[in-house]
Amino acid sequence: MKLGLPKESQADEKRVALIPANVTRLIKKNLQILVESGAGLAAGFSDSEYQEAGATITSREQLFQEAEIITLVNCKGQQFDEIKALAKPNQLFIGMMDPLANPDNAKMLASTGTTAIALELVPRITRAQSMDILSSMATIAGYKAVLLAAHHAPRLFPMMMTAAGTLKPARAFIMGVGVAGLQACATAKRLGAVVEAYDIRPAAREQILSVGAKPVELDLETENTETKGGYATEQSDDFLKRQQQAMTNVLAQQDIVITTAAIPGRKAPVLITKEMVDGMKPGTIIVDLAAETGGNCELTRLDEIVVHNGVTIFGPANIPGTAATHASQMYGTNIENLLKLLIDKEGKLNLDFDDEIVRDTVVVHQGDVVNARIRTLLGMPEIAAPEEAQ
Repeated sequence: MKLGLPKESQADEKRVALIPANVTRLIKKNLQILVESGAGLAAGFSDSEYQEAGATITSREQLFQEAEIITLVNCKGQQFDEIKALAKPNQLFIGMMDPLANPDNAKMLASTGTTAIALELVPRITRAQSMDILSSMATIAGYKAVLLAAHHAPRLFPMMMTAAGTLKPARAFIMGVGVAGLQACATAKRLGAVVEAYDIRPAAREQILSVGAKPVELDLETENTETKGGYATEQSDDFLKRQQQAMTNVLAQQDIVITTAAIPGRKAPVLITKEMVDGMKPGTIIVDLAAETGGNCELTRLDEIVVHNGVTIFGPANIPGTAATHASQMYGTNIENLLKLLIDKEGKLNLDFDDEIVRDTVVVHQGDVVNARIRTLLGMPEIAAPEEAQ
């Protein structure tokens, strides 16, 4: 069976779905690996490294023509139309599709007769942790967000006692402590800031303490704030309004604010209003990691820097892609672990729909949308589980 690794065609994407180390291990699964020339260059991996790992370097056209499995970072955005045009019946595409926000893409892919796996839908179960690309990319985003803030902040992070006087440490506040938020807390702490964090989930308190930050506790009802998968649930407008009122005084004391709150398939909740920004100190930096889904700050603009009353608000797009080498290493390991589940000892594809990971991640198969969540979003009726694909 042939597995193809194309070069990402989106202008801002430097990541690659597999690195040479992944190729070395996947070849042992009786897979032939085709790599488009230049696929890994932006992430720091040359064609010769892929060849040394056992891959064959080829053209994009030949790769899409011959490969039975194609692994990508993006099966969405600018690259989606190309994938839809090149996809063949019975090919398997694996990548990020953002299917909860763009369910219509699944219907369009189904029309090609291809099979597609959306990596964002990997279930949050112990067995699937090694395949969880959202956690991998969130780790990088949390780390880089703090570095972005530190680079642009008008003050240093650590306390310093110098001959010219004592410099007080910066105060950093992290809003939302999932994987990205916890990494942001740990990074800001390592840089010497005084770190506080807030999350609506009661269970987050111990996690905040575990990375050396101080939990901020608001007098708000916090029942039913967490899904079975560990994500924060969408809250009512009344809850968000009361949360914003309680948070205003906290924000007024901060030098750095990192926001990370996101709800899969939904617009990001607004945690910081314009009025709240008005109450913040000039020189404060806000890095909004939810910018791609609308932003946690009312003033955020995707991929822009907004300055309002001396407060600078960053809305970075694809922040994991700014650390393309390690992002690709983590992403590739997630893909590799998924492929080990899907490929049997003879090197053949085996989609076992009795397996929760397969059932939850396969979006389209044999000309139909088969994922229950996506069918619901599309208003489609329930269907029986697909038969195994050999």
